[in-house]
Amino acid sequence: MMHANNSLNVVKRIGTGLSFIIFPIVFVFAFSVHPGLLHPHLLGPSELILRARGDGLLQFAHALVTINTSLLIVAALHFIKLLDHSSVAWAGFIGGVLAVLGSVALAADKGALCLTMSALDKLPDAEFASMMPGLLLMFSKSGWLVLLWGIMLLPIGFGIQAIALLRSRSLSRWQSLLFLVGVLLIGTPDGVEVVNLAAALLLTIAFAPYGIQIIRRALNPAPADEN
Repeated sequence: MMHANNSLNVVKRIGTGLSFIIFPIVFVFAFSVHPGLLHPHLLGPSELILRARGDGLLQFAHALVTINTSLLIVAALHFIKLLDHSSVAWAGFIGGVLAVLGSVALAADKGALCLTMSALDKLPDAEFASMMPGLLLMFSKSGWLVLLWGIMLLPIGFGIQAIALLRSRSLSRWQSLLFLVGVLLIGTPDGVEVVNLAAALLLTIAFAPYGIQIIRRALNPAPADEN
């Protein structure tokens, strides 16, 4: 029974480490495939709709981001645990809760506004044009879609955790700083994805080594880690 529990703990740690490696890389890919990357300008609802129409690669990236939100939740919960016994434990907890809620909103956003566009690609242009008034209402977050603004809780929550990590020194200072800058820039509005891409690269630099470190410790635990 003890061996089974240890094996499960190793699997959990490896999964956590992989989450830290994969989630920023997915963001790098997703932002890098956006059209007009080197010609940044803010986009309105109609431009977002037309940009997504017929772009299979962009839709695939949005699907990956939807799945990727589960890894963001893993990261938020990991930081709650990491900060649990520090003087900023409450900040870690509050930031983690906000980040989880923001992750759920991100998944809903990509599902409601982005993945649905792939289903409309089969429509002829005339029929698609007739649906534009309804699509504009959706992309303007009309009605209960206003809840999708909860996506802003994601950078706020992770920002709080990044500051808590800096204060408690629970993570290397350079990693915490890159984490903080990255999460603050990752929420840059649509159309300026080159900034989002830069933020995702910062998160990759910060967290890929951290994820590898977690995996190594899981495979080669110190005596204190085995208890």
